[in-house]
Formats: sequence, structure tokens, C-alpha cells
Amino acid sequence: ESAASRIQSWNSSLLIETFSLTKRYGSLAALDDCSLGIRPGEVFGLLGPNGAGKTTLLRLLLGFLRPTSGRAVVDGLDCVRESLAVRRRVAYLPGDARLFRSMRGHEVLGLLAGLRPGGGSQHQRSLAIAERLELDTSRRVAMMSTGMRQKLALAATMAADTPIVILDEPTANLDPTVRHTVLSMVREAKAGGRTVVFSSHVLAETEEACDRVAVLRGGKLVHVQSIQELRRRHRIYLRMSDAMQGTDFPHPSGTLGEDFQPRRTADGWTVVDTFGELRPLLGWLATLTLDEIRIEPLGLRAVYEQFHPPTNGTTKGDGSLFSDAGPVLASNFDPKKDSRPLL
Repeated sequence: ESAASRIQSWNSSLLIETFSLTKRYGSLAALDDCSLGIRPGEVFGLLGPNGAGKTTLLRLLLGFLRPTSGRAVVDGLDCVRESLAVRRRVAYLPGDARLFRSMRGHEVLGLLAGLRPGGGSQHQRSLAIAERLELDTSRRVAMMSTGMRQKLALAATMAADTPIVILDEPTANLDPTVRHTVLSMVREAKAGGRTVVFSSHVLAETEEACDRVAVLRGGKLVHVQSIQELRRRHRIYLRMSDAMQGTDFPHPSGTLGEDFQPRRTADGWTVVDTFGELRPLLGWLATLTLDEIRIEPLGLRAVYEQFHPPTNGTTKGDGSLFSDAGPVLASNFDPKKDSRPLL
């Protein structure tokens, strides 16, 4: 039975749910009171800087960590009491995948495929994915670059015939061409009926791949954004004519002005964010005397920066996000107990 047909047989409106899910290490809340739901067949993104709680949430869903309080459910299965059954339904790419360095790439793929039913067909799929990613699987893992090892882990993960795929920073260490291929594979997984949970630091690829995105900050879920809704929003830059300089910016009347909140920039632009249809606002703007107007899609960055304002060292040239300092771990954090290899 394929992953797509299993998805169609589910009646629940939510496939993955968390209820006040919390994980603490001493006084540090790695994840704090997180409640969310993920629908079958959607691509759900997780955004936040290092230490925001993304990986902690994923490991709690897989039963690799035990919550301090709250609970998580995957396909009706409790993630603590029924963690083995949960993992049978999930293909997981960890952010720190550890592979067998003495083995060749095709041997690793064969070994990992053999851990699941139908391992022979999975092995063939993983070899095909590796070829698509332009990976030489005849090399030993120890002789592979970081990017090559990432491709190998991706091939093993995406080949598994599971209804759920969890990808923790899948495009890390990959060049732009391969990143595009990975995003295409995510879209293909969705088209095949699979549910994908997608954690990333790169805003552009998250916006491109996901149906909804959750923003985490300091272990808390602070916002969930529909990408379809976001694409209906725009940011308008206006430069008033000399005749309007020094006057208050006019305010539209009626329902059009309910969410109208113009703001001035230091270089003289007036900026307006739209929350609905653009056409009525454009009709009103046409009545004003303006020197310049520029309209851009609002984009996920604008939403993200509401909760993580940009500071020195938070935006890289490729649009990814990171903090100057990594997460601070409590003194009783044990990396041997709280990290897992790819299996």
C-alpha cells in the first residue's frame, strides 16, 4: 500500500498534534507550551534562529526526547508510549546525520533500506535519488565532503515509503542547484500525498516549499502563517509630491482604512502593508498626488522580522538566519542521551 493511499484513508483533520508540549533542561525551556496541528498532505515549515526550539520539537515528535510536560500525537499515536509505531510512519533527516564512515555510499543506502519492509525497492529508489542529486555512491563516506554526506542522507530519507517526512535543515551545505532539486522533491512528496515537516534557516526556500510556517522564538511558538494568505499581502512604498510634503498622509474611509497603518521611513518613503485585496486600495491611491509608487510582495521575511528583528550577524548572504551565539544549554544537558544518528 502506497503512502498516498494511506493518506487518503485517514479521516482525522490533523495528522500531527501537540498539546502544551514542553521540554526543559533545568531552568532552560528548550520548548515551552507548544500547541500546534499539522494537516495530512501539507508541507509545514518551522522557522527560527539557533536555539528557538525547532530540533527539540522534532525530536519530541519522534520520541527521541521525553517531554517535561504536555504531549504529542502522530497519526493518533502517542509519541512517548508508542514511539516505535510513530517512527515506522516517519522518514527522518536529522540536522546532524551521522553515517557509517567506513562504508561506501551505496552500502549505506542498502543497509538503511533493509531496516524497513520492502527494503529492496527502497534501495533502488534511494540509488535513483542519489543519481538525481549527482552523488557518487561508490565513494566511502569518510572520503565524502559535507555536502556529499548530506546528499546521501537525503537519498536514504526521501526513498522511504512513509506517509510522513521530517526534514531538519535538508539544504544545509548544498549548492543552489541541488537546493532547487531538494525543493522539487519536497513538492513531489506533497503531490504524492505525503506530509512533510520542513525545518530551515532559509526564508526564501521555506516560503517556496511550505503551505504553512510556524515561527519559534526562545522555545515558544509565536506565530503560524499561511503562505497562501501571505501571497495576497503586499508592501506599498509611496513618495508624496511636494504639494503633500509636511501634511499628514490621508487615511482611506470605511473598511478600507481598518488595517491601514502607514509609516514613514528615514529616506522619505511612506510604507503601507496590505492585508487583503490590492485592487480597492489601488483605486484609492490613484486619487492621490504622488511622485513615485512601488509595490512588492510582502514576503515571509517581513513576517519573520516582526518576531525576530534583524540585528548584527542575523542575516547571511544566502538569506539564511542565525544567531551570533548558539543555544545556551543547561548544565544537566547530556548530548549522548539527547542526540540520535540517522536510522
